[in-house]
Amino acid sequence: MLRKTGVITAAVATAMLSAGALAQRGSAGHLNILYWQAASTVNPYLSGGTKDIEAGSMVLDPLVHYDENGNMVPVLVEEIPTVENGGVASDLRSITYRIRKDVQWSDGTPLTAHDVVFSGEYCLHPDAGCNAASYFTDVTGFEALDDHTVKISFGVAKPFPYGPFVGSTSPIIQKAQFADCMGARAQECTEQNFGPIGTGPFKVDEFRANDVITFSANERYREADKPAFATATFKGGGDAASAARAVLETGEFDYAWNLQVEPEVLAQMAAAGKGKASTAFGTWVERLIVNQTNDDTGLGADKRSLHLDGANPHPFLSDPAVRRALSLAIDRQILVDAGYGVAGQPTCNILPAPAVYVSAANNECLTQNVDEANRILDEAGWIRGDDGVRAKDGVRISILYQTSTNSVRQGTQALVKQMWEQIGVETELRNIDAAVFFGGDPASPDTYNKFYADIQMYTNNFDGTDPESYMANWACSEIPGPENQWLGNNIQRQCVAEYDDLVAQMSQTAVLEERAALAKRMNDIIVQNHYMIPLIWRGSVIAYANTLKGVRQNPWDSGLWNVADWHR
Repeated sequence: MLRKTGVITAAVATAMLSAGALAQRGSAGHLNILYWQAASTVNPYLSGGTKDIEAGSMVLDPLVHYDENGNMVPVLVEEIPTVENGGVASDLRSITYRIRKDVQWSDGTPLTAHDVVFSGEYCLHPDAGCNAASYFTDVTGFEALDDHTVKISFGVAKPFPYGPFVGSTSPIIQKAQFADCMGARAQECTEQNFGPIGTGPFKVDEFRANDVITFSANERYREADKPAFATATFKGGGDAASAARAVLETGEFDYAWNLQVEPEVLAQMAAAGKGKASTAFGTWVERLIVNQTNDDTGLGADKRSLHLDGANPHPFLSDPAVRRALSLAIDRQILVDAGYGVAGQPTCNILPAPAVYVSAANNECLTQNVDEANRILDEAGWIRGDDGVRAKDGVRISILYQTSTNSVRQGTQALVKQMWEQIGVETELRNIDAAVFFGGDPASPDTYNKFYADIQMYTNNFDGTDPESYMANWACSEIPGPENQWLGNNIQRQCVAEYDDLVAQMSQTAVLEERAALAKRMNDIIVQNHYMIPLIWRGSVIAYANTLKGVRQNPWDSGLWNVADWHR
């Protein structure tokens, strides 16, 4: 049977999304949005950076959004397909969407099922390197049954068929605009990627990579009198603290995202009274990614940080003893107290929510144990040298630890470095501008996908409340490399046959309890082998001006998912 999931009808969705949007289109003037991680593209298919996905959500729509409670809301379709209404086949091997007939692209042409088919084929092209590929797991084809009906077929029964085009990570792009951008040419289509024609509330007027995007209201937007704002700016750069200050203290901006700011600093800013800060817990986990491949600069581009079918292991992080010791040496509560306050909780899981999916088998990391970490390394033959750094067979445990530029992250790095010194680990810290680090440029050596370091730190999450597509990110096929334009999501480059088998099983399992057991086992494989080292379950912190109305903070989809409803 099809697993029950939260759904909302189109009529109810329209009423909910209309609540509060009382102004006429464009009457509210200008909207200033500040993402201190600047956007490097407006095409979510070509970047795993949240800032790029959310910039794209101003312009591009999926068929279905998740609302702030994790319910699915129809956007470009008449209703959510289910077995009961005939939209999901009884054998669970296909899902059929009825496209709304009142939707136009911003250039005045109609949205059709052919655009949906094209969007799927664009992502699944073998040379594309699509960031959203895991959302299309088991898809065998797309078919336009008529201009407003599209069928998505699967090679297996899919109890949860709501992967493709559900959530802002996999939106619909226009076939006419992107027709010449398939496969390896996707990255070359600068004009299209920087200024996609969309069905969303805004259209791009100007895009300056890693700086600013200017938007104007889409006069052909399907909902009358929306958006309330005539124009909008999506500004990037700076840091989280300056972004918070620009909303809460100076009032220069209306909305700021991802305010990874020390709690006492944020409280002091909020006291100015010009705006409010808000926190929502979804699935964000600040974690260490542990490179399973050799990142030695002397290897050259044809080998450095490449998996090479397991023939290029990391010289010391391929040792499970080293990875476990690194985790045990960290006091996560100190990290939370120093950088997060009530917006963070120590965690030992990569999958922290919803509760039904949370493993209880990984609490070892909640208690720092330096003595045990040292014992493990001694037993594994990693001996301290005269300089205090451990080594074995001429290999020193000397870590290049990188992350994006941010005061909280740099504070965390400094604390972790001190903790690792206690177990004889040498650490070099590096930080990279967030727009570059989370960018999708396959030519850049500084992206988190390239992973030219030993360990890196960032936060990851997923659209919606079902983790099937998210957990599929760490299958062997998702390892980044030149063949997928470095856009695979298995950043740590682990390849475990059991894990791949569990991904396949979950895609075919209907019973919630059984799905939860599979997700927990996948989580446990990752964290018990320390391919990733979870640190903090983070709340998503935003700030918005007291004058800005209609914001509904959403930890399950783009934070700008209902920007069409924002008004003064």
